[in-house]
Amino acid sequence: MIQYLDNIHHKDSKNFFLIAGPCIIEGEDMALRIAEKVIELTNKYNIPYIFKGSFKKANRSRVDSFTTIGEEKSLEILKKVGETFNIPTTTDIHENEHAALAAQYVDVLQIPAFLVRQTDLLIAAAKTGKCVSLKKGQFLSPESMKFAVQKITDSDNQKVAIIERGNSFGYTDLIVDYRGIPTMREYAPVILDVTHSLQQPNQSSGVTGGRPDLIETVAKAGIAVGADGIFIETHPTPETALSDGANMLRLDLLEDLLQKLTRVREAIL
Repeated sequence: MIQYLDNIHHKDSKNFFLIAGPCIIEGEDMALRIAEKVIELTNKYNIPYIFKGSFKKANRSRVDSFTTIGEEKSLEILKKVGETFNIPTTTDIHENEHAALAAQYVDVLQIPAFLVRQTDLLIAAAKTGKCVSLKKGQFLSPESMKFAVQKITDSDNQKVAIIERGNSFGYTDLIVDYRGIPTMREYAPVILDVTHSLQQPNQSSGVTGGRPDLIETVAKAGIAVGADGIFIETHPTPETALSDGANMLRLDLLEDLLQKLTRVREAIL
């Protein structure tokens, strides 16, 4: 996928690429602050980088969960991040009409895991001509993602990647089957979504839990088995984040992780 992004840096470094940012756009200052820090690190370690932030969260456990600061406002912030630092940006879409809307502001459209079988949504994303990343549903086998990829390519768009984010393990946990990464790489580049793979959904409180203490373990394993990219949600203070704080990586811990992952990548090349 990164070969189609003209504004991505370190494309020829042979390192994994990184998708990272806050779960949701909380405000302009924070988005720019996070992007600036991650760019500093990805420049240091020669990592191609795509900034991520949701402009709206549609899949919430409770009706009072935070969803957006405003759709247009969030998309404008994503556009500003991209233009300020000359980097590609990505956001997730949930409705067919979101595809054309978000495509005016970002470089990569992400399809959420629960929606990856929604044919019309995938076609709408593909038809924008933007890169499309497909999150594998927690309920899907790696082999079934072949058909999701085909929906994009059959819509005359070859710019597609798959994001692994774990499989349901009982009602309240997820587990990554690393055998699926080489399988799905036969269909498209594969990105391991480390932080969402460590979610603990369906908690009795109605707020998703997580295991951020395992981020390094899961990420190292993903690089070791050949993941093309890593997806990490990060925030300066996850405990105050408006969404998914329980499984995010604290921003000041990112450098140590990227340094270790770069060494793993170097070892397997």
